[in-house]
Amino acid sequence: MTPLLSALKELEAVALGMDEAQIESACQTIARANRIVAYGCGREGLMMRALAMRLHHLGKHVAMQGDMAAPPLGPGDLFLCSAGPGELSTVTALMGVAQRDGATVLMVTAEPDHPSPRRADHLLVIPAQTMARDIGGASTLPMGSLFEGAMFLVFEIMVLRLTALLDQTPEAMRARHTNME
Repeated sequence: MTPLLSALKELEAVALGMDEAQIESACQTIARANRIVAYGCGREGLMMRALAMRLHHLGKHVAMQGDMAAPPLGPGDLFLCSAGPGELSTVTALMGVAQRDGATVLMVTAEPDHPSPRRADHLLVIPAQTMARDIGGASTLPMGSLFEGAMFLVFEIMVLRLTALLDQTPEAMRARHTNME
């Protein structure tokens, strides 16, 4: 089997292991949020940025943590974060600030049995290899690439559901796309 087909099989296994109820809950949580601040480290952060862009296209007030235009979070708002390996010190610290000020936390992770995921208000578990379990070559893809690729796929499926929940059209989404390219 080629590496491409092996990677696709691995993504299929991740998709089959997903809890559809968690995906729906995550979509409902995002749809209800007033303001959203997203955060992820490294390549997970790139996937979170891709989701944030689509949330903007859907009309949500969204920013990436660390951007100059990131708003403060409080009641009714959402901190949407990723910690594939379960514990990342920056994510844990930011979760604490968000919750202290009344925001809800939705964490995306592959490792739910750690203290930080247990503290999150909502979890979206993507059962894929991360750097927490990349020793031994379980995945065709290196380090946390399987998790990161699965994030992108799951997020795009969530966008389809959010399009319906937020009563958006492709035309409305396209109208929010930048013209500065």
